[in-house]
Amino acid sequence: MTKYLVFRLYGPMASWGDVAVGTYRPTFDHPSKSAVMGLLAAAIGIHRDEDEKLRALAESYDFGVRVDASGTMLRDYHTSQVPPSGTGRNLKHFATRKDELAVSKEELKTILSTRDYYCDAIYTVCLWNRVDEVPYSLETLAQKLKKPVFVLYLGRKSCPLAMPVDAKVVSGANIQEVFGMMKIDALLGNLKKDDSMRLYWEGAGDAGVPALHTITRRDEPLSRRRWQFADRNEHFAVVSASRRDD
Repeated sequence: MTKYLVFRLYGPMASWGDVAVGTYRPTFDHPSKSAVMGLLAAAIGIHRDEDEKLRALAESYDFGVRVDASGTMLRDYHTSQVPPSGTGRNLKHFATRKDELAVSKEELKTILSTRDYYCDAIYTVCLWNRVDEVPYSLETLAQKLKKPVFVLYLGRKSCPLAMPVDAKVVSGANIQEVFGMMKIDALLGNLKKDDSMRLYWEGAGDAGVPALHTITRRDEPLSRRRWQFADRNEHFAVVSASRRDD
């Protein structure tokens, strides 16, 4: 039997990032590893510039996610006023948003962008130790998720959690068995329930369900300061919603 940390993610809006070109900011349909590791780092209290701690966190655990309800897509037309940043010796730095808007109106420019979100999606996340010596035990991570140091959000700061994550440590033969232990909260009962559920996971161990395919994703955090990510293999499977224990 293996120990797993399992928790639930739900909020009115979530955005999990994707390859962004130009002014379009798409989102994956499920949490990326970088997003989950960032959420754990926020719960622990790791700052964004602490690259070694962030990298150790990402390298110490494997993770999987089950999409309990896929939600609906929302595309937001976003506008933002920004001052000229300058170049070379004229490069300008602004400490606050107030400072940015303090320049004359004639200098302000407008950036237009389109951002995608998923609304009312529900995800169950599962983590387990990848190495023998981990920086934090699963029990410690569960406690930190219940009493986080920093605010937790679903990919973007504009996407806060809408309910506690219900983090717990359980033992099971595989992730499919462990996912089955997580019940849908009664408060979420009116949300759309899919006829099938999508499972995504990493690692070479038995997941309890055969993978339909495996893809390469570049979302394993390497450096937050340099915005660098490593490749990892992510397996995919579909199971019937009737197997969900709710």
